[in-house]
Amino acid sequence: MPHNPVTPEFRAALKVLPSFDGLCDQTLRQTREAFIAAIRTVEVPSYTDVDVETRTVPGPVGAPQVPVVIYTPRERDENIPVLVYIHSGGIVSGTPEVDDARCRNLVNELGIVIVSVDYRLAPEAPYPAAIEDCYAVLKWTHANADKLSVDRARIAIGGDSAGGGLTACLALMARDRAEVPVCFQLLIYPMLDDRTGTTVMSSPELGKYIWTRSANHYAWNAYLGQAPGSAGVSEYAAAFRAADLHGLPPAYIGVGSLDLFLDEDLEYAKRLMAVGVPTEVCVIPGAYHVFDVFIPEAPLSKTFKNSYFSALKRAFAK
Repeated sequence: MPHNPVTPEFRAALKVLPSFDGLCDQTLRQTREAFIAAIRTVEVPSYTDVDVETRTVPGPVGAPQVPVVIYTPRERDENIPVLVYIHSGGIVSGTPEVDDARCRNLVNELGIVIVSVDYRLAPEAPYPAAIEDCYAVLKWTHANADKLSVDRARIAIGGDSAGGGLTACLALMARDRAEVPVCFQLLIYPMLDDRTGTTVMSSPELGKYIWTRSANHYAWNAYLGQAPGSAGVSEYAAAFRAADLHGLPPAYIGVGSLDLFLDEDLEYAKRLMAVGVPTEVCVIPGAYHVFDVFIPEAPLSKTFKNSYFSALKRAFAK
């Protein structure tokens, strides 16, 4: 009997989960719709004690306003922490809706405010549209901390998959522009390196499910507007390209052991640690990309959730 590296609790879902394999211009619209539709089939608590507001905030200079979804605990204290959250979808798909359950859960359990960014997608809006939208929302959150009743000294940034990659880029941008202090970066299976699956090849076991090498190549090409792995890609586009990681905020990096991003995520964590950035790492055995989104009640999904909830809680307690 052939060996199956997928942890048993995650196997059945593979029969019904969407795959991004074969992603191209011709299938992009269908893939975007399928991704949202699949998210809507996942049964999650409603978290009725969380208020949700959709609005727009000023975008980058010369660009449209950026839609955001603001999650606030119904019963709250003043001057609480805030998390600027960036959704998944390979920078070519997704909206804040795909991480709605995660954001409601975080707000419900940690008593924080979340500002979730509906950034522009590639290929319609290639780099630097997405990252500049995220930075604009970070600046707006800081500038409006009093109106939001949040603590300017406890602004964290976070995201998953492409949103995790944009979070890492946002941490670099915030450090370099020195306009907004960021206390923590939450990187959930982040998409960090455009070269993965193109000029840098990982183990064949990685990226077989959900987010594949071909999907990664398409998404990076769409966002960069050039071939992934090309010379001169900015660190604000692909954080792994950054030569200097000094001075970044403490980080959490979590990923599944079968995720295409495993190698780049672990290497980035090692590089952060090497320059003295406090970094926590969690690897879930036998887990593929976005496993926790689609199988949230699996024991290992709960373990994963508890690990990054705890990391964020500790970051805000300082």
